Amino acid sequence: MIQPQPRTSDIVLSAHERVYRGLRQRIMLGQIAPGESLTLRGIGREFGVSMTPAREAINRLVAEGALSMSSSGRVSTPELSNERIEELAALRALIEVELASRALPRAHMALIDRLQTINGTISEMIQARDAVGYIRTNLEFHRTLYLRAQAPAMLAMTETVWLQLGPTMRKLYGRLRRTEAPQYHRLMIAALKAGDEPGLRLAVRSDVTQGLRMLAT
Repeated sequence: MIQPQPRTSDIVLSAHERVYRGLRQRIMLGQIAPGESLTLRGIGREFGVSMTPAREAINRLVAEGALSMSSSGRVSTPELSNERIEELAALRALIEVELASRALPRAHMALIDRLQTINGTISEMIQARDAVGYIRTNLEFHRTLYLRAQAPAMLAMTETVWLQLGPTMRKLYGRLRRTEAPQYHRLMIAALKAGDEPGLRLAVRSDVTQGLRMLAT
């Protein structure tokens, strides 16, 4: 049986999705510094695509707030103002606390064991001075917990906030000079074990806001 050939539009869409996901990951993990410029030609060369999928990926990321575009067409990762950092910290406090609260009734021991394992990996990333590895495993810790909330719309909103904060989180990591995993992660795990909703909400709120608000001072 002869298989139908893919349409040109399908190939372009596939290329656009690949560029979008690749750039999105790099931005979220802080692999692109705040204020760093991006060019269509550079993106096309890096991903081996034409200008069209590169442009479509950039436009999508601009719409999500992960990139900014000036009136002259210059594209860069945003340098967040103090007010913007405060706003995003407040959003994290609202949404992530609610996600954790919804996850609590479904927090079985396998989940808690998984969170403890991820927290150990976070400590390894810190000892290795691997900033990107730290950000990746830190987000994995939070995402693993929040998936148990079974609230996909809220999780999608949270990931959009993480995306907007990615370059700033890399800057924050350099300032914190961590020597061990965040203390609030241990408090979150303890609260999950105890079924302590007020304690869990407080630990999550503190974890997602304290460092960011230090940047805004």
